[in-house]
Amino acid sequence: MTIYDELKARGLLAQLTDEEEIKELINNGKAVFYIGFDPTADSLHVGHFMALCLMKRLQMAGNRPIALIGGGTAMIGDPSGRTDMRTMMTTEQIDHNCECFKKQMSRFIEFGEGKAMMVNNADWLRGLNYIEFLREVGAHFSVNRMLTAECYKQRMEKGLSFLEFNYMIMQSYDFLELYNRYGCNMQFGGDDQWSNMLGGTELIRRKLGKDAYAMTINLLLNSEGKKMGKTQKGAVWLDPEKTSPYEFYQYWRNVGDGDVLKCLRMLTFLPLEQIDEMDHWEGSQLNTAKEILAFELTKLVHGEEEAAKAQESAKALFAGGGDTSNIPSYTLSDGDFRDGVIDILGVLASSGLCASRSEARRAVEQGGVTVNEEKVTDVKTSYTPDQFDGDGMIVRRGKKNYKRIVR
Repeated sequence: MTIYDELKARGLLAQLTDEEEIKELINNGKAVFYIGFDPTADSLHVGHFMALCLMKRLQMAGNRPIALIGGGTAMIGDPSGRTDMRTMMTTEQIDHNCECFKKQMSRFIEFGEGKAMMVNNADWLRGLNYIEFLREVGAHFSVNRMLTAECYKQRMEKGLSFLEFNYMIMQSYDFLELYNRYGCNMQFGGDDQWSNMLGGTELIRRKLGKDAYAMTINLLLNSEGKKMGKTQKGAVWLDPEKTSPYEFYQYWRNVGDGDVLKCLRMLTFLPLEQIDEMDHWEGSQLNTAKEILAFELTKLVHGEEEAAKAQESAKALFAGGGDTSNIPSYTLSDGDFRDGVIDILGVLASSGLCASRSEARRAVEQGGVTVNEEKVTDVKTSYTPDQFDGDGMIVRRGKKNYKRIVR
């Protein structure tokens, strides 16, 4: 199976241009491709996971990835998928976030001479001469066509700023610069980026001639990846300080039954034959598939040792026995106690297992709270400081949310 055939079999390709040329390039290790990452936070999250795994797959097949950090475009903000304008970031914030990305990406792709590159579009965007840019680049874009782009539709209802309107032109210009500087001949992105990506391909062909070798592939990157990167409490980060390896493991352990095989195909590096054998798994076998998924992805992000610890902790909680030392913990402070005690509502609210005391009250009254595997039904249940000494208490809210509470 060629790398192109594998990408299709894993469900990664949704739409593309110049299919035969793309096959030729990636199957023969001739693709120099880029994927863009906007540094709007100081950590990548699982919404970026598909892009990172794709870069790894293609590099393993001999192709050269370019991780384009949007240090320049982040000064504007991508309107795609937004109903409001993004918060403006300072140059210092953006540069700090770019540095954080480098470390995390190195777990997926290998940087170095002749290998993967990390490039920041601030290198060419921040110093642009506005008049010159309008003449050299803006003249190739039709406002009428731009207004039909999917990435602007949601924003048109509430108002699209001229600042954001420039984003398509900036992203298109990125491809031209990468083509000229590094011989980049391919770009990847999600469905909401399709118009921007086509703009880049068209710009190269207008500027350099219709035979310029620039291809575009569109992946189900954002529609699937962003969905996977959201939970009820927000993003699941790749930074272990933001999302612990145990929490990361549990996120994937708890994916829906209908998503587990899709995630195994798209995100893990297990052989397709092994995954195909799971197609007929049902019941408890699906839980085994989820454990495989969680272990493989935690290993990829945090290393095999942390993945093993997370798996052991999960088994200890759900099956009894084993090491629970690696589950997330919360340390109570003296201020959490009132008159020498803390009630169960305070434990749940202080630890973040519930957003408020009123939410904690509902959870207890509905029978969804346990302490050391014993159900708590009385909202007035209280604990003294010494009960949290040593190993503390394992407090659970619902089936999936655990924390060790210590003092």
